[in-house]
Amino acid sequence: MKPYIRLMLRTSLLFALFGVALSTVVFAGGKKAPPPEPANQYPVFETHPQEHVTVAIDPCTEPQNCDFFRLPYIRHSLIPVRVIVTNDSDAPLDLSEARMQFITANRDKYPAATLDDINRRLFSTKDAVGRKVPIIPIPISRHAPPIDKKITQDDEDFGFKTTTVTAHSTVAGYLFYDVKDLDDPPLKGAEIYIKMIHTSGGKELFAFSLPFNKWLSAQKAATKAGSSTNP
Repeated sequence: MKPYIRLMLRTSLLFALFGVALSTVVFAGGKKAPPPEPANQYPVFETHPQEHVTVAIDPCTEPQNCDFFRLPYIRHSLIPVRVIVTNDSDAPLDLSEARMQFITANRDKYPAATLDDINRRLFSTKDAVGRKVPIIPIPISRHAPPIDKKITQDDEDFGFKTTTVTAHSTVAGYLFYDVKDLDDPPLKGAEIYIKMIHTSGGKELFAFSLPFNKWLSAQKAATKAGSSTNP
């Protein structure tokens, strides 16, 4: 083989390997969730003027709208809900004891799913049976598995990174709620009820009630506006 041909082949191979390595780095880096806006910029928020605190929710019901997650939670009837807390006061807030409950249209209360709950739902053939959404269970061994790495990574990347909301700042994180046993659409008539947020001095703030119907109405209006601009 002529020397210049050998050199061209080596160069092409190096570029190919570099391209594979680069694509692997980009893929391994994953996607990022959009940075949180101040809570009053979302369709569903509640402000307590005297306490100078605003809380908002932003659910995701379509996988393409939150494709930064590593696992298909929505397909397994786990709805991600981003909770956004904006503190416009001059003192920090403490979320360490906060309770963020999903209250159904029938007034049943559901806490946010724990990492163990999520792991069982996604990796158990017994629990991965939806009534209205086809589920492809992920097989596991007979022994109780540890929490899957992708679940813990999603929690680290997209959950609350701190329980302290410093003065004049916004903190946000995703929680997951099990809606498998609810009628479609599961968000209709439901709400997120948040209580036990405290000031740094220990005073408990008034509770926040955030109805999903407002979000559903905003989604409907956005869809209608989009269809009218695209005949």
